[in-house]
Amino acid sequence: MLFIKELSYNKVLWISILAWFVAQCIKVILTIILGKKLDLTRFVGSGGMPSSHSALVVSMSTSIGMQEGFRSVVFALSVAVALIVMYDAAGVRRAAGKQAEVLNDILEEFQAHRDIPEEKLKELLGHTPVEVIAGAALGILVSIILN
Repeated sequence: MLFIKELSYNKVLWISILAWFVAQCIKVILTIILGKKLDLTRFVGSGGMPSSHSALVVSMSTSIGMQEGFRSVVFALSVAVALIVMYDAAGVRRAAGKQAEVLNDILEEFQAHRDIPEEKLKELLGHTPVEVIAGAALGILVSIILN
């Protein structure tokens, strides 16, 4: 019971989760505005504008810095984790998404000439650098407003 009580008072955790939630809501709203359709899978899906991964980890780092000090070891650790997550989002996962796009094009060619199932790979896996930066900015903003 003490664990749940302490968890409920963890301001850094709740602000970070809120930053993630806001980023995911923005993705749904942008899909409605730009895609002219309601796609609720964007709320839980990866990729897109802004990066919710970046929003979460940068919000966490900003909140830790504001709470523990920007010279603290825990702040330095959180920044290192944030940089790894953002690099992965814009690098490795983005490359995997581009590969999925190429493989889907190849599959389409084969399907046109053969009886192959039409299942496609998920292409929206990673983020552009702009999406990562927007997510990071959102994370900082949410932390500053709520701390």
